[in-house]
Amino acid sequence: MARAMVRAMDRWIGGGALTRGERQAADATARLQAAIDAFPEGVVFLDAEGRYIHWNQRYAEIYHRSADLFAPGRPLAETLRIGVARGDYPEASGREDAWLAERLAKLENPTGERLEQQLSDGRWLMVEDRRTADGGVIGLRVDITEMKLQAEKLAEALQREAAASRAKSEFLADMSHELRTPLNGVMGLAQALEATPLDESQKAILAELSASGARLESLVAGLLQYEAGPDPAPQGTAASVRSGDGFRVLLADDNPTNRRVVELMLDAAEIEVVSVENGAEAVSALRVGAFDLVLMDLRMPVMDGLEAIAAIRAAEPPGQRLPIIVVSANAGPEDRDASAAAGADRHIAKPIRAETLFGAITEVMEA
Repeated sequence: MARAMVRAMDRWIGGGALTRGERQAADATARLQAAIDAFPEGVVFLDAEGRYIHWNQRYAEIYHRSADLFAPGRPLAETLRIGVARGDYPEASGREDAWLAERLAKLENPTGERLEQQLSDGRWLMVEDRRTADGGVIGLRVDITEMKLQAEKLAEALQREAAASRAKSEFLADMSHELRTPLNGVMGLAQALEATPLDESQKAILAELSASGARLESLVAGLLQYEAGPDPAPQGTAASVRSGDGFRVLLADDNPTNRRVVELMLDAAEIEVVSVENGAEAVSALRVGAFDLVLMDLRMPVMDGLEAIAAIRAAEPPGQRLPIIVVSANAGPEDRDASAAAGADRHIAKPIRAETLFGAITEVMEA
């Protein structure tokens, strides 16, 4: 969608239809759209009359049966009416008018209340709509299908008394990973976008995105009450870790969005980053190159983070210890203990913030 907007603006610019100021505004809009498209969850912005302004690619993918109806200035209510007629919302079956009236009432008074919505293809969404400062609406759509399936599996496991405790722990660990991983992308990209030039309207949109991410983080913390408190790492800044002497970091994470988040944070400190997708690649990279620090995810294919850390420690010459910081969506006490037992120096929970990452790096490098 961002590319289409850029092509359209190029045609206008080529035809001389835009002034310099209009071209700058169009460029800023395209940059904002590209940033919104980078978010891993569905995002939509409506004006005060409930008409489409912006939506990202993920939102269009989630509502792919209705994506042909999306257009700037078109009322979301119209899309919902057609969707109900098409049978896109199973919950509306047999009570179409009542369901539509209830949904429109929530859109007209978007309090931020979270509700679940099932689609005709069987997927489940967490839907949150909240009023923006200019009277419009920001909508967030999170696919919770896997969480629903895991909840059903948990319910079945709890019927087997002997496995109840273990199943609950595994469920919570899975939910921590599945929820914190995309949340890390949302909040990390929003933080990176704050450093780019935006006009006041775009800053307001970004503030709403950041606030929605913070509310999701609070929700995750409430769901996963077993987890430890905030990371004990001190707070730091890019300046506290900036080095002009070729400081190199090896980053291992299988999620491309999360890799990009960390790369953007370290770029601000002028730190060279080499990224790999699993523990085996991390071990191989250390055999052929020199690094000052390793940032290691835990859940990765081929070789997970704990195995990789143990392999790195086993291969180290006597008296030499490479600092290793775990950066993971698994943040329970047992995960932190496992990281330490494998040989990690610190454990940071996703979603990460730049100041927490820089603080941890400063601490392990000064140890």
